Amino acid sequence: MKFFIDTANLDDIREAYELGVLDGVTTNPSLMAKEGISGDEKVRAHYKAICDIVDDKVSAEVISTDFEGMIREGKELAKIDDKIVVKIPMVKDGIKALKYFSNEGIRTNCTLIFSAGQALIAAKAGANYVSPFIGRLDDIAYDGMDLIAQIVHIYGNYGFETEVLAASVRHTMHLLKCAEVGADVVTCPLKVITGLINHPLTDSGLATFLADHAKAAGK
Repeated sequence: MKFFIDTANLDDIREAYELGVLDGVTTNPSLMAKEGISGDEKVRAHYKAICDIVDDKVSAEVISTDFEGMIREGKELAKIDDKIVVKIPMVKDGIKALKYFSNEGIRTNCTLIFSAGQALIAAKAGANYVSPFIGRLDDIAYDGMDLIAQIVHIYGNYGFETEVLAASVRHTMHLLKCAEVGADVVTCPLKVITGLINHPLTDSGLATFLADHAKAAGK
């Protein structure tokens, strides 16, 4: 499973990268705004700064919802760095844009996926990634993990190369369940990734080992 970090915060991205387990980054306009990044030039410069930290796969989202606008923006984003993956919304013109970019050899991530049907048509159009949103489905009393499992199953039936990128992953159990059902990628805040490290029995066991070592050393 690949780990992406879902943020535009450069410090969090550096920390995740230094852990040695980071495979990519996803961002969106809301995350950019959270960091106080606005204006096309500043946004593009920020994407470049992210690309300079990580090895590959930085999802950069278009704002347009019409075909011509998505193509124009996507091309500009792809020029920033070879690591850029153009993030396209799940709308009718977005499907056309996925096909266009697939033919042009530009990688894409189809975002705002909330059904298996949406994931199926995005794969047919040549998306490299689809991003089903687990947490937002949980918010409306629908088990988001069921959707991840369904998409993984459908893709397996037909050998689609599109990767399932589980998004809106809010806690460690989300991440572990995604691993159980076979999601290719999870994207989440840094705290979810680092949450996998911690366990109270590890802490107590280490404390005991250190105390015993101190006694043996006569300290």
